[in-house]
Amino acid sequence: MRLLNKIIFTLFYIHCFGFFSAQISDTVKISRKEAEAVFLTTNLDLIAQKLEISQAEARAVQAKYWPNPKLSISEVNLWRTYDIEEQPALIGNWGKNTQISAEIEQVIQTAGKRRKNIELQKIEVEGEKYELQEVLRELKRTLRNTITEILYNQEQQKIYENQISSIEKLTKSYNSQLNLGNISKAEYMRLKAQEIEFKKRLISLKQGLEEHQTELKALLMIPSSTYIVISDSLTMPEKQFSEMEMVQWTEKAKENRPDIMISKNREKHAEKNLEIQNAMKTPDVAVSIGYDRGGNIMKDFIGLGVSFDLPIFDRNKGNIQDARLEIQKKKNETRKNILKSENEISSVFRNYIRTQQISREIDDHYELTLDGLLVSHEKNFRLRNISMLEYMDFLDTYIGNKMVILDTKKELNEYYENLQYVVGQDL
Repeated sequence: MRLLNKIIFTLFYIHCFGFFSAQISDTVKISRKEAEAVFLTTNLDLIAQKLEISQAEARAVQAKYWPNPKLSISEVNLWRTYDIEEQPALIGNWGKNTQISAEIEQVIQTAGKRRKNIELQKIEVEGEKYELQEVLRELKRTLRNTITEILYNQEQQKIYENQISSIEKLTKSYNSQLNLGNISKAEYMRLKAQEIEFKKRLISLKQGLEEHQTELKALLMIPSSTYIVISDSLTMPEKQFSEMEMVQWTEKAKENRPDIMISKNREKHAEKNLEIQNAMKTPDVAVSIGYDRGGNIMKDFIGLGVSFDLPIFDRNKGNIQDARLEIQKKKNETRKNILKSENEISSVFRNYIRTQQISREIDDHYELTLDGLLVSHEKNFRLRNISMLEYMDFLDTYIGNKMVILDTKKELNEYYENLQYVVGQDL
């Protein structure tokens, strides 16, 4: 319920208060799960693709209708013509000297053209649904990797903020000692230089975050003045996979991956188009019924008629050959996409396993030990039990190790997301 309320609030904020974006700036805290829920509701690319499905469904409905009958009225004389045989009146006294001809014509599609066109439109509806899945697959990977990048950046900022807070205290203390003549100016300057370097790195991180903020706000349709904070921590996926699962994914990808399903759908579309092009060899038939008054030896003539093209010169051979070649081309594209999926799954799976092996060597105890050692070194440095060189050397080691941990978490999350992407489903 809390998740639902937060999502509703976020959507309400986005849609109702967006016009204040030029005047106010706000911070929105949101979790991965909440961000994905907002994305599925508000992303304009998804909305546009859903409209494409509705358009295809409308075309499928339209294909079911027969062609309208054609009504023709002709040979009506608007003035009296002399030396004609007088006819019985049509309406009251009018029509005794009037000629008129009327005809209704209905085109009948032959060789199952209408049925085949309906089936073709249904294939197109299916294809638009696969296109939606493909757009969703692409955007979900972008969204999740963008959130991972933001979390990675936030965690890096925390490291430098903590170190800046600590080193500012040390610098202040050293400045006092410098004024008392207890330390050399070189020691103070070395510490101050480290403080400035940390602040510069922090600024660089904040500047780098802007690009990811822009991308995430575009995906969630959030006003530009909003600053997004991801409330989760950067953690490692705990999924354990085996070689056997990779084989299963390779088979499932043939049935689940949207790009492969799109290729197969295009094959079906090409095959159905060939059926239609073959049917086009058979001319459509136009059946008509006509009425003629005063233009024939009969006073009121009613006659039937039929017309159709004679397939002497055009047998639609060129279009049929083109449709056959299109089928072969689409089959090749499907084979290419299947081979591509097999290679992608194998490559990403092995990268995930390699990164996971490294991550197993990093646990919470390791990080806690590292943090404890930093506190110990800071304390000993203040008490002058260790030299500045020793302290700075450990500080570099500490930050380097923390970055290795964050890099591993980030890479494992990205490989996990890429694995879901190449398999074509959430794992």
